[in-house]
Amino acid sequence: MDKKPGYLQNCVTLGEVLRNAGYRTLMTGKYHGLDNPYDRGFDRYYGLRDGACNYFNPGLQRKGEGVPTHKKGDNFFPRTWCIDEKVYEPYTPEEKDFYTTDYFTKHAMNYLDEYKSEDKPFFLYIAYNAPHDPLQAWPEDIAKYRGKFRAGYETYRKARYKRQQKMGLIDDSFPLSYPTYADWNALSEEEKIKENTRMAIYAAMIDRVDQNIGKLLDKIEQNGELDNTLVLFASDNGCAASSIKNYSRYNPTANQGQMGSMTRWTKIGPSWSNVSNTPFRLYKTHTHKGGSCTPLIAYWPKGIKGKNRICHEVGHFIDIMPTLVEAAGTSYPTEFNGQIIPPMQGRSLIPIFQKRRPADRGTIFWQWSKGKGVRHEHWRLVSDNNEPWRLYDMRVDKTETNNLVKERPEIARKLDAMFRNWTKSNKKG
Repeated sequence: MDKKPGYLQNCVTLGEVLRNAGYRTLMTGKYHGLDNPYDRGFDRYYGLRDGACNYFNPGLQRKGEGVPTHKKGDNFFPRTWCIDEKVYEPYTPEEKDFYTTDYFTKHAMNYLDEYKSEDKPFFLYIAYNAPHDPLQAWPEDIAKYRGKFRAGYETYRKARYKRQQKMGLIDDSFPLSYPTYADWNALSEEEKIKENTRMAIYAAMIDRVDQNIGKLLDKIEQNGELDNTLVLFASDNGCAASSIKNYSRYNPTANQGQMGSMTRWTKIGPSWSNVSNTPFRLYKTHTHKGGSCTPLIAYWPKGIKGKNRICHEVGHFIDIMPTLVEAAGTSYPTEFNGQIIPPMQGRSLIPIFQKRRPADRGTIFWQWSKGKGVRHEHWRLVSDNNEPWRLYDMRVDKTETNNLVKERPEIARKLDAMFRNWTKSNKKG
């Protein structure tokens, strides 16, 4: 068959697998790829086919409004938007109350209502772009948090760590990593106000996500399907530490509006990112856990044993496909559209949900950009920015504070050899 630009071969999406299993497949939100999810197994799709966009207006200036700031450049503008089979570059919404988080939910709920009378199950994938930059939120949400972060980075990070311990989310095997935030007391009063506002907007964006997830769950409950619906919620892979660049060279009006508004592109910055990643070290795009540890919440009244359980069993995003394949009672294809499909690499999380022994985890490998890593048994060997390997014992140091390369060189050599073999076996050609 003819392939569209960016069409990945020799693989299948969740939409393709579950639609073949008889599911109505629906998607809204961010899809940072080159193809259109509508062409990859999803019956309906509404969302951003890009990495980031203006929350209030991802397109052109609308009458009576300011110029929406954009992350412009050769590879960044215009933002690509898809509504089913139609692709927009750019997409300028007519609705003046448009805000991506709200509208991703709105369209998802409309889909659920549209197909609720069908005699088939549904699969809904909703990917909010919040709280990815730019920091933009509704004024009423920002007002809830304005002034709550005046105590500064250190005070808030320590308080968050204590709260995590009290809630039982972490134990002594999660020592608080070394801080990398700036000295709050060295900031001017004006800088403190800006930093306080920055974090208030970030919190407001997450608050809006929380509101919309509540609406979505209420809709599923109203349709009588909540108890038998598996809900999985995961965050992005760590808070980003990047600071705002000067986009005014592309857009003279950029960053001249009020922080949090449509006309300003603001980022969270490295100090608040260090706080947000408590108790881990480093940030998004790093192999250390500050850039690779993703919390997962699973809710499924008819399929999960026990309530409010906290589990530290090792998981990976490659486990999502086998989990949904098992939950749907279907099988993973060996061939699709004339293409040979390699077997799944992950393992189902269903046994963990049901307090059964999961399949052997095996060894997990990572490599992206200048970072790489290996997880084997309780050992984690990682490297960022092409630096030498660092070795950590996950039984007692899940936040990677004590590098054991010198103490256990034989383990480091073993995992390094495993990584080299994995890399060699995955090379093309």
